[in-house]
Formats: sequence, structure tokens, C-alpha cells
Amino acid sequence: MNNNKDLDEFVRNLFGGDKKKRKDITPNEDSSDTPIDEEVANKPKKQTVLPKNKQPINMKQWTKGIVVIGVVLAALVIAIANVYIVKENEYRIVRQFGEVVKFESNPGIYMKIPFIQSVETLPKNLQTYDMMQEEINTLDKKRIIIDNYAVWRVTDPKALISNARSLTNAEARMEEFIYSVLRTELGKLNYKQIINDENSSRGSINDKVTEQVNNLLKADNYGIEVVDVRIRRTDLPIDNEQSVYTQMISERESSAQQYLSEGDAEKNRIMAQTDKQVQEMLATAKKEAALITAEGESQAAKIYNESFSKDPEFYSLYRTLESYKKTINEDTVIILPSDSPYAKILSGYMD
Repeated sequence: MNNNKDLDEFVRNLFGGDKKKRKDITPNEDSSDTPIDEEVANKPKKQTVLPKNKQPINMKQWTKGIVVIGVVLAALVIAIANVYIVKENEYRIVRQFGEVVKFESNPGIYMKIPFIQSVETLPKNLQTYDMMQEEINTLDKKRIIIDNYAVWRVTDPKALISNARSLTNAEARMEEFIYSVLRTELGKLNYKQIINDENSSRGSINDKVTEQVNNLLKADNYGIEVVDVRIRRTDLPIDNEQSVYTQMISERESSAQQYLSEGDAEKNRIMAQTDKQVQEMLATAKKEAALITAEGESQAAKIYNESFSKDPEFYSLYRTLESYKKTINEDTVIILPSDSPYAKILSGYMD
């Protein structure tokens, strides 16, 4: 009976009993240990009755409900935490105690075992890897710094995890292979062949490097494929940059001087050939003129002979007069006998 009263007292105190009611005790209750004023002790004790619509709360049921809700919430949180989503551009690798048990490549929602399995993500689409600058030697012993990049993708995620262990290790191995092949291929070329834009061998080098690197990656089964390797920039080391510039200037001046010498030699050759052709043309023209003149004079002499043969005396007179033109001028003094034909003609006396 005392236990029921204690429970009622607890309920009253829990749901709003006043302080005086908390001090009320039943007649059967042992109050020897509680000091009570005489006035309070002499007052009649009042019995508190709960309203009919208020019933005592069963704490055991409340505790059980809270536990059930907590368990459900914990299970829901664990379930949500172990659900993973696979997107179109990625692979999802499932590990169990560190070992790869499966990988998912199809988009969707999947579930893993809680606390035992873990999930890693690998990219499915093309990736660009910006490589560090590297110094190499060319065939003509020139040091250059190359800066390049690679475009690659994951082809076999299980092989990548099994052999490379991580994406970072796979990229590191790919970079080692690329620089090894680049060092070999560029070492076969001279510096000018690499930097000359008009006659550059970079295009063929990129294809060769891509093919050889893929062969190396496939041999070690790293599960990745290089799509393309491109040299972004070539530069000179700082310590020999000025010496190379000076050498380039000297080579350009030497080339310019060679071009000038070749130009002068070509000029002299053309001038000599032109002079030769002019002399040949003049000689030919003179020869032809002489032939024409000779032919004309021959025809003229023939005509003269035919004409003069008709009147020999007139011809004699004509020849005499022609001789006067060549032998007599303003200062000429001629002494001739007066009876000579030459003098008679000059004096105007003719028979």
C-alpha cells in the first residue's frame, strides 16, 4: 500500500502538484524522520484525487518506444551511409578488407556491406595530366627544357587498382614512361629540328611517344590508356641561354654573309654570261652587216661596170672627178703641165 502511495505522490509531483501537497502524507506513513510543525500536524490531511481524464504514464512503454525509434533511426542512417551512386562518367570500386571484390561501371544506385566494404571512385572520361618540366639533351648536345601534357583515360579499373594501387601511382608511372620515351626520341634530333616551326618533327614524335607509352602500360597491365601526348613548350636552361643566343646570332651572321657571297657570285656569273651573249650578238650582227654590205657593193660594182662599159670616155671622166674629191681641198697646190688632161679638165678646157 505504501508503494502505491509513493507512486501517486511521484505522479502528483511530476504533473503539477503544489508544494503543500508534496508535504502531505497519509496517516499510515511513517513521519518520524521528517520534522513537521505542530500546526501543520494538527491540520486534517487532504487526499488529492487525479482527474478522471488523466491516467498515470507507463514509463516502461515510453522507454521501449524510444528505444525502438532509436534503433530504426540508427538502421536508417547506416543504410543511407552504405548506399552509393554510380554516375555516367565514373567507375566505383568496392573493396572488402582492402581487396577489390567488384567494380560498377553502369549508372545507378548500389549498396555495400556496412563496416566491411569501402568504395573508391575512378574517372571514366578523358583526363588531362599536366606533367612537370624536364631537361633533356639533343643529338647535337644541346640542353633543352620541355613542358608537355598527356590526355589519358582508365580502361580497366580492376587492373589499375591491382597493379598501380591508386590513381596517383598510375599517373606517376605514365609520366615516367612518357619522359623516358621523349628523352630517347628527342635525343635522336638536333636542336634546330625540334624548335623550327616550318620543319619541326614534333608531330611524328607525339605519335611515336603515344604508341610506345601505351605498349609499356599494356605490358605492365596498369589499366590506363594514353590518348595523346603533346609538347606544349620548349625552352633553354637559364645557365646556357645567353651562350645559345650568342651562338645563334653568330650563325645567323655567318648565314647572311654566305647568302651575300653567293649573291655576288651569281651576279658576276649573270653579268659575264650577259656580256658574252652581247658580244656574240654584236659579232653576228657585224658579220651579217659585212655580208650585206659586200653583197651591195658587188651589185653596185656590177651595175657601174655595166653602165660605164657603154661609154668608156664618160667613165674615165667620172673616175677623174671622183679622184679630185679625195685629193684636192682648199690648201692643195697642184703643179701640172698645162697640156695634161688632168689640168685641162680643171681649167675647164675639154676637147
